[in-house]
Amino acid sequence: MADYEPGGGAIVPVGRKYTYRQMVGVIDALLARYPYLEVGTCGRSAMGKDILYLRLGRGSRRVCYNASFHANESITTPVLLLFAEQLLQNYETGTALNGVYPRLLFEEFSLYLVPMVNPDGVDLVNGGLTEGESYRYARQIGRQYPNIPFPDGWKANIEGIDLNLQFPAGWEKAREIKFAQGYTQPAPRDYVGPAPLIAPESRAMYDFTVDNDFELIIAYHTQGEVIYWKYLDYEPLSSWRIAEYFGKVSGYQVEQTPVASGYAGYKDWFIEAYNRPGYTVEVGRGVNPLPMEQFSEIYADNIGILLGGMTELEKSDNLGGQSRENI
Repeated sequence: MADYEPGGGAIVPVGRKYTYRQMVGVIDALLARYPYLEVGTCGRSAMGKDILYLRLGRGSRRVCYNASFHANESITTPVLLLFAEQLLQNYETGTALNGVYPRLLFEEFSLYLVPMVNPDGVDLVNGGLTEGESYRYARQIGRQYPNIPFPDGWKANIEGIDLNLQFPAGWEKAREIKFAQGYTQPAPRDYVGPAPLIAPESRAMYDFTVDNDFELIIAYHTQGEVIYWKYLDYEPLSSWRIAEYFGKVSGYQVEQTPVASGYAGYKDWFIEAYNRPGYTVEVGRGVNPLPMEQFSEIYADNIGILLGGMTELEKSDNLGGQSRENI
């Protein structure tokens, strides 16, 4: 576990579960306090909600962190929002955050944060969606899977497609695995959809990534306190060294993705398409959705990762890029 103790933010509440509306309110408040913060949209959800991003810094090097790909993993949303607020606070005061000066980071990097990839699904789980046609459709899907609690067990988007099984990196293999497990139609989790990139939220992240040509990505999920860093035999330069650093500063295990969930994810596609460092970070421990009481520990564990996605990428340049074999 990292030594960092989160003090919370003046704007970002950390003791409650977020709905989409609450997240938008927090982002609006951040923008009012820090008008140089850039806020935009990657695309729209199945229900038409804007999938928002925050951009901090104006550097030429672009990295992207995202959260809440899965509906019942929304404790990751305030992780990114609080990180944004604390970076902005320290930027204004010219002080260091956990030993790192945001002013220096912002000169070299543009940090893109997508705090809620799956707003419809998050609303379903966290009480922001309790009626209407979309709710009734999801409830109908849920009744076909009585062993999955509704809505707490819901990971998919509101149309019953698992957004992190939608990317064109072994999608056919993911389909084979998940169909064998019984997820052959819209479901609360693990349905790959009829084809890659059918779900508008996954398509939005795909297009956003292509448009911005990120050098490194981190996808935040729950749970298990583990960092996944590979896709098949792809080992981008510096990827292993950065993963080891992430493990050191967080106390999380660094592992290869289990075969049953090792295909068609956002991280998988990024690594395959760009041969650059990409990570899935599974925070916390327990049964999803994790209780908000875990937030402070989760944030403290991850502050080094959040900063390290930039500082360690910069260090990799000075080292000339290293693979696992030549460390």
